[in-house]
Amino acid sequence: QVQLSESGGGLVQAGGSLRLSCAPSGRTFVGYLTGWFRQAPGKDREFVATIINALGGASYYADSVKGRFTISRDNAKNTVYLQMNNLKPEDTAVYYCAAGGAYRNRYTPASYDYWGQGTQVTVSS
Repeated sequence: QVQLSESGGGLVQAGGSLRLSCAPSGRTFVGYLTGWFRQAPGKDREFVATIINALGGASYYADSVKGRFTISRDNAKNTVYLQMNNLKPEDTAVYYCAAGGAYRNRYTPASYDYWGQGTQVTVSS
């Protein structure tokens, strides 16, 4: 059983930055992709960003975060990061790390096999 652990959430003012981290317990990343999704109260879980796990793999972003968020991986630390800059109140949500997935369904939560417990990000205006 793969367990993903997220960290780095918190409370920040609009315009501020946070960096989220995601690491699997006791093993390297599994599957084709590692992604970030978010879910605000009363809303469906939505795609934020994902990166192909192969060395030099491409990354993909939701339009709402392009130019502000950057997904990256550190293979030496076996960790995937989500750097979030210029945060807005509408970015407030629980952020989830996910692993697995398939390229053609990379934007769809159901495509991912493993999920973390989530970390809260709150952006105040």
